[in-house]
Amino acid sequence: MFQGAAVLSLDAKGRLAIPARHREALAAASGGQLVLTAHPHRCLLLYPGTAWEPIRDKVLAASSFNPQAAAIKRLLVGNARDEAMDSAGRLLVAPELRLFAQLEKQVWLVGQGSHFEIWSDAGWQKQQDAFFAMGDQQLPPGLEDLAL
Repeated sequence: MFQGAAVLSLDAKGRLAIPARHREALAAASGGQLVLTAHPHRCLLLYPGTAWEPIRDKVLAASSFNPQAAAIKRLLVGNARDEAMDSAGRLLVAPELRLFAQLEKQVWLVGQGSHFEIWSDAGWQKQQDAFFAMGDQQLPPGLEDLAL
């Protein structure tokens, strides 16, 4: 399970060093095959290949005649890239995906259980600000009885 947020730096070649605490688990979960794709919220998604496949298959099963389904296919599957970590635990983020997510030098790697989100610093701060601006309306239906 991937959890926690880490601020990281992209190197000059657009590579992201996966934190050591996640490398082994990510490599084991992925069999070495990772998938990086776009998310509608303008971040990137990083999945182990085996976790991505059922999502991809479900998206691809939707009708291309439905404009919403076609749009999500274009975004998620059309931007999906098979990647692998190099021997130093770095992941190359393609220029197209860096542009999409407006990634610059500083980025955030945010664990989401089965996968990670990769955010620009500005995008992550905007998400945090929006959450706190909700005040006491922060919990969605189904989580009202959450006790921490």
